Amino acid sequence: MRPETRHFKLTIAYDGTAYGGWQMQPNRVSVQSLIEGALAKLAGGRVVLHGSGRTDAGVHACAQIASFTAALPHTTTTILRALNANLPEDVRVFRVQEVAAGFHARFSAKKKEYRYQIDVGAVADPFQRRYAWHQPRPLDLAAMRQAARRLVGRHDFTALSAKSERDPVRTISRLSITQCGQMLTIAVVADGFLYKMVRTIVGSLVKVGEGKLSPAGLVEILAARKRTALIETAPAHGLFLWRVSYPTGTASRRGSRGSASR
Repeated sequence: MRPETRHFKLTIAYDGTAYGGWQMQPNRVSVQSLIEGALAKLAGGRVVLHGSGRTDAGVHACAQIASFTAALPHTTTTILRALNANLPEDVRVFRVQEVAAGFHARFSAKKKEYRYQIDVGAVADPFQRRYAWHQPRPLDLAAMRQAARRLVGRHDFTALSAKSERDPVRTISRLSITQCGQMLTIAVVADGFLYKMVRTIVGSLVKVGEGKLSPAGLVEILAARKRTALIETAPAHGLFLWRVSYPTGTASRRGSRGSASR
């Protein structure tokens, strides 16, 4: 008898350096294609994987969420082990959960958090070269934090996107800048993001920190809803998809707690 169709949620981490991003695409290896390939071996046929968001080429993830539906007889622990056995070392599935049929990694998400790392040391840390944007010039953190506070809330972020969007309004609930040693971390939490929005916010805040753009000037650009030459997109390698939040009640079916390796 064929196993019943079940619904699953994956929590995934990856170093995006070698990949063309999350989304499957021609002529480049994507994280989605790698995991779908591993699932196909387990299921004996193609399984379509839905991610919470499309991270760009070179962007990393600490907790990307993906969902899929398949008729698998295996336990979540077996699925976890089988996936990781068929994935490269820079892509890991940390958790497999069985969820209700209505769960969708993208459409069920309520908030996402991205973090961007900037190495502000006079000499770049060689161990962070793949994961942080080196900025050796002094940055005015007070001005950057002032500008960041003005971006919090519901705004039209057309000026801070890399392409035009039909619905460019998003709500940022938190935008913080912290420093530990020579590492500066910019964390952004919002209900959604436009194309390259986080990297553009980071690039704009660095311009403020360099004194090339004032906090008020950044607000004026935002209000004008038109991108200018003052707006820079930070490189991909400093960006991490950090966390995706879902409503309570999306826990595993039938009391199953899923499996986790951290």
